Amino acid sequence: MMHDRYDNPISTTSEKARDAYIEGVDALLSANAGAELAFQAAIDADESFALAYAALARACQISGRGFEATESIAKAESLSDGASTRELSHIAMLGHLIGGRGADAVASARAHVMEFPRDSMIVQPLTSVFGLIGFSGLAGREAEQLAFLTTLASSYGDDWWFNCQFAFAQVEVGQTDRAWNTITKSLDGNPRNAHAAHIRTHIHYERDDARAGLIYLTNWYKDLDRTAVLHCHITWHLALWNLEFGNAEQAWAYIDDGVRPSKAWGPALNVMTDTVSFLHRAEMCGEVVDVGRWHEVSEYALKFFPNPGFTFADIHAALAHAMVGETDALGRLISDAKGPAADVVAKLAEAFQAFVAQNWQAVIAHLTPVMSQHERVGGSRAQRDLIEFTMLAALMKLGRSDDARLMLAMRRPMKADYGVSIGLG
Repeated sequence: MMHDRYDNPISTTSEKARDAYIEGVDALLSANAGAELAFQAAIDADESFALAYAALARACQISGRGFEATESIAKAESLSDGASTRELSHIAMLGHLIGGRGADAVASARAHVMEFPRDSMIVQPLTSVFGLIGFSGLAGREAEQLAFLTTLASSYGDDWWFNCQFAFAQVEVGQTDRAWNTITKSLDGNPRNAHAAHIRTHIHYERDDARAGLIYLTNWYKDLDRTAVLHCHITWHLALWNLEFGNAEQAWAYIDDGVRPSKAWGPALNVMTDTVSFLHRAEMCGEVVDVGRWHEVSEYALKFFPNPGFTFADIHAALAHAMVGETDALGRLISDAKGPAADVVAKLAEAFQAFVAQNWQAVIAHLTPVMSQHERVGGSRAQRDLIEFTMLAALMKLGRSDDARLMLAMRRPMKADYGVSIGLG
């Protein structure tokens, strides 16, 4: 019987198929290029290998190619005769995930990992700030993420993939020292794990260690394949830090090369949200942003996220639409917000509308009710600083610098340096 890297039995008799499958799983788990090619190689070596089709489906879904993902998971399901109990459960969970049945996917995954805790391809969709827990829209989801991974830690030991996700959960609840130790172990196990490099970046950010973070990430980035899933987002991090240190020309070069819609390759969610986030922060830092950039990303949002319902996308789309006066699309996000965090989406959309109108009192009024619960929109603490800094900017516009300083000290004390760049002195 063949086994994967996590010692799970797999139903193939082909060593070539097994090796390609393991290679593909590692590429997917590390957010590096080559996962789809490896899974296809596994299929070519064994056309009856159901798990390879399921893995290919997941890789296609991550890349935003839903039709191909649906086709591939259907093929996996059609080949499940004779599969083990684990493999049947594995395929069923990914079927729920790819079919858009999020609640069923979560329930299926939780039941599955109780029996098969080292099935990393089933644990993975529940990890990270962009996973099923991260995008649940529920209060306390950061603590839930950490609790979920803590129960699995003894099953994974020093595994490089698990430790990078564990570190992310730790840093998002403020356990920066523990996160640093955990990510160090992860990178020791696989220095070219893009997820781990990304998560180390977040730890530098939360520890107010931007200079060391920029040096590390700049060097690590040199060998990152442009087709890697995280290329766009890691480029965004580099652009932000360069902006923070006054290297505006380099920051815009990163955006124009690897983030903006007309240039970037990557999941549409990253392209849209990272572009919006950078443009807004740049303007708050005093950069003059060509309105054409805002039109480009607003149109991109309308193309890829035309209907309310994806909370993290919706709040960024709202900002882009507000900036260009796309009132119909913005109005839908206010009146027809959907999902478990719909109330937060509507308030944020109204706040961004007021921000563009320079109605600073209204910005504060709309943001105040959601400042203690914007965790629900998903994304990392670093990404949600977009909301924190919007509130700070509004306070500053009203001359309330003492209130702005107090808010920064209470809510994001490690970001005091950024406060300087938006005028807190």
